Amino acid sequence: MEIPIAEELAKNQKSISVAEFFEKNRQILGFDSAPRSLITTIKEAVDNSLDACEEAEILPDILVQVERSDKDSLVIIVEDNGPGIVKEQIPKVFAKLLYGSRFHALKQSRGQQGIGISASVLYSQLTSGHPTRIISKIGQGKPAHYYELMINTSTNEPEILKEEVLDWDRHHGTRIELEMEASYVKGRRQSVTEYLRSTAIVNPHARIKLIEPDKNDILFERATDKIPEAAKEILPHPHGIELGTLMKMLRYTERQKLTPFLRYSFSKIGHLTAEEICKASGLDGEMDPHEINRDQAKKLLDAFGKVKIMAPPTDCLSPIGDNLIYKGLEKEFNVDFIATTSRTPSVYSGNPFLVEVGMAYGGDLQKEDRVDILRFANRVPLLYQQGGCVTTHAIESIKWKQYGLNQPGGGLPTGPVAILVHVASTNVPFTSESKDAIADIPEIKAEIELAIKEVGRKLNMYMNRQENLKKRREKEIIITKVLPKMAKKLAETLDKDVPDINPVVARIMGNLLVSRKISRNADDSARVSIMLKNFSGKTLECTVHEMVPFKIRETTPEPKVISMGNDFDYVWKISVSTGSSKAISYLVDTLSDAEAAKFPELIVEGLDEELVTGAKAIMGLV
Repeated sequence: MEIPIAEELAKNQKSISVAEFFEKNRQILGFDSAPRSLITTIKEAVDNSLDACEEAEILPDILVQVERSDKDSLVIIVEDNGPGIVKEQIPKVFAKLLYGSRFHALKQSRGQQGIGISASVLYSQLTSGHPTRIISKIGQGKPAHYYELMINTSTNEPEILKEEVLDWDRHHGTRIELEMEASYVKGRRQSVTEYLRSTAIVNPHARIKLIEPDKNDILFERATDKIPEAAKEILPHPHGIELGTLMKMLRYTERQKLTPFLRYSFSKIGHLTAEEICKASGLDGEMDPHEINRDQAKKLLDAFGKVKIMAPPTDCLSPIGDNLIYKGLEKEFNVDFIATTSRTPSVYSGNPFLVEVGMAYGGDLQKEDRVDILRFANRVPLLYQQGGCVTTHAIESIKWKQYGLNQPGGGLPTGPVAILVHVASTNVPFTSESKDAIADIPEIKAEIELAIKEVGRKLNMYMNRQENLKKRREKEIIITKVLPKMAKKLAETLDKDVPDINPVVARIMGNLLVSRKISRNADDSARVSIMLKNFSGKTLECTVHEMVPFKIRETTPEPKVISMGNDFDYVWKISVSTGSSKAISYLVDTLSDAEAAKFPELIVEGLDEELVTGAKAIMGLV
């Protein structure tokens, strides 16, 4: 009897494990080239270290070391000072795909799927044939556990090749060592160095040390000792629920009545809102949720859209903040100007998210190239697929000419600018499993555009101000070249001393004139008077510094005194309205002619040098 074809075909059908799938489709996870495989591995290990340290409220100290094994292989070591991993969990954390603690948690975190580091372990064993070596210790006085692991791709289970207890000088932490086919590149945006630099910018609380294959050390020092505020887990919001998900929740809930199910399964649904939803759906709040059929579930879903429900809570997010974005950019870039903004949280499909933007200008940034875009999602740099990311699309959609930048062809603008965009969300909508680009969600794109326009306006104001100051500087140079010659010639003609031309320059330029007069007394004491006269068209506020190697008294007004070894810095905060003057006076007990002649130059802090005549002007003292 002939066997039916369907039965023959059925013999060849079998299930595959997720590890087998990714074994044959590793490019999906970011292992499609030798340089990218290295960056992906380091990224996954560093992300785990940062998350673990933050959850344990530990300031991260992370070591990343890359060594050459042979011509085509590299050894990657990542070591941290985190809380460590309990012995029983170590094999599963590192050698089982889709194993983790964050997939079901609705809160901002770097990783969620439980694929990242175990995918690196899989790639390592595929390309080198070597196991991954792990050391982890959970506390001082506790043993350090050492494992050599591989993944059984047929079962997606860890294979423990070696297990032992050893001495480790760390109090707590985790170390992973992998060997793989990979290549280390320098001098381009998509490199280990630039990935870690970007990571350091948006994680300014972390200290990261990189040891390159040539043994060169690079330290990314922390800019703050403040650990980010931990994101809190929230319940799903009704506006982000789909029908199938709602039906699953109804089927498996422990609640026996519909009203309590709504209250305790979703965020922002209280008792009154739950009753309104039941009324809008035509369902009895007392009914058993397990008995609700598809049509009734559809009515319930429709009611979510009819009833006014508050936006989800935003304490599930952990933004970087304006101040730390500024510090991060300032730490890693040599620039002239930085502007930052953090948008208020918003929602897409029930998922809370917020956008933060930093813009750096000038300094060492290239003037003729396209702007440098630094993309981040939940504090993680996105190095690849820039052209397919909503961040890039939002930047391209802005008319940059109104912000002072050229935009040839209507694409990315050009100029010495770096734009940092950070999207934080409980569910970042990546375009693929490799998490390289954010999808074009309209709500996210709109928030990015608004944030960039805000810092763009600040940049434009700065550029206009600098242009005005440049014109003032050019005008002052001309004046200070011509007037001294005229004054000298006139003095020679009249046989008089050359007059001080500073008052004339200040009046012509509309500057703040600063002058010092010393009156000697018979007892060798001296009265010092500092005069500030405002020739500009607005009130000027500044700080005057008199740095001298002696104590002063009878001061008017009273200064703040800062001791600097043998010297003193006397500080006055002064506000001078337009057209008016302010005077500072003090007495010196003894002042010789030589000391009077060597009086240091007055310093005015808080004003551009182009706005001050007669003193050294600076924008800020360290």
